[in-house]
Amino acid sequence: MTRTLRILYIGLFLSLLLGLGGWSLGSFRSFSTAADTSVLNGKWSKAAETHYDEKFPIKRLGTNLWAALDYQLFNEGRPGVVLGREQWLFSDEEFKPVANSAQHLQENWQLIQGVRNHLARQGVQLVLAIIPAKARLYPEFIAGSPPVALQQQLYQQFHQGAADAGIFAPDLLAALTEEKQREAVFLRTDTHWTPHGAEVVAQNLSLAIQQHMPISGEPQRFTTENQPSEAYNGDLTRFLPLDPLFSNLLPAPDQLQQRSTAAQQTTPAAGDGELFSDSQVPVALVGTSYSANPRWNFLGALRQALGSDVLNYAEDGHGPLLPMLKYLQSAGLKDSPPQLVIWEFPERYLPMSSDLSEFDQQWLSQLKTSSDTGESLASANPKPHTPIQATP
Repeated sequence: MTRTLRILYIGLFLSLLLGLGGWSLGSFRSFSTAADTSVLNGKWSKAAETHYDEKFPIKRLGTNLWAALDYQLFNEGRPGVVLGREQWLFSDEEFKPVANSAQHLQENWQLIQGVRNHLARQGVQLVLAIIPAKARLYPEFIAGSPPVALQQQLYQQFHQGAADAGIFAPDLLAALTEEKQREAVFLRTDTHWTPHGAEVVAQNLSLAIQQHMPISGEPQRFTTENQPSEAYNGDLTRFLPLDPLFSNLLPAPDQLQQRSTAAQQTTPAAGDGELFSDSQVPVALVGTSYSANPRWNFLGALRQALGSDVLNYAEDGHGPLLPMLKYLQSAGLKDSPPQLVIWEFPERYLPMSSDLSEFDQQWLSQLKTSSDTGESLASANPKPHTPIQATP
């Protein structure tokens, strides 16, 4: 290599380093920390390192490029998503086998029956709302291998188990399957249902409750308004890290039309007190993000369909078991037990393990044992837990 070529090579290399360095430093324009973040204890430097790692251009370039190759050549995304036909995305939890599924199934069933028995001793009836998997409702959009045998049989087994245990669990699959012919009941790029799908479930739950365990008290009226439709990138697109360099490859966003439900204003009679007091609320809702996320308006749809106020104890990101166990220890159940509890429970969680380490293990063991023996849990000493607040 001649001296001129060496100088040119060194110059190009230094230019590349300076260019990448300047590009990387540009990411700090969006860096900020809390006012009390100290430089002395290393928190500031840790925050800067984390921000730089997330915004590092070369890392983003490599991530985007690798994701684009997987997506284009192999029709695959990151672990967590299964790509279907016509830009449909599915959670891989609805397809793959579950380790130690038999053990988890047995333990979760014991907890479910223990929950029913615990509520029954409080004079509260349980309604188990088993939510069918998206892959079960839209099998025509599955592009590759179907769900494993366990997942294929799960919904029917779940319902049969509920029937054998005497737990009231209305069938929601038939209504959703019929309604999907008219309007989408699940989002194409998201794990969750559409507001319309949530409304279908709420109406069918209401009909079943009216037939089997009617709610006492004066009916209340609610009205629902549709919001303008907006483009919405579902949670499953996070497993396709194509943005920003290859964002044109991403599935088209869903069109999400959110809804809002409010009580019709009425003037209470003298001495009636507030329109909704804790003692007057006959229904509690416990569940997952299907119930907790206001985007789907499941709470509002339930209120309107039941003609009753509903207190929401659902939580986002914790599955169905943990919020229910927290509710069993809450002041809401102890001080103002409702007539019935609706437990929204997506079918795919039945064979999955849950982190219940925050609860007293003796209390959990007695809760499981009560599913077989029906013994009282009065002697249990549950681990103190901060009462959760219901969503108004």
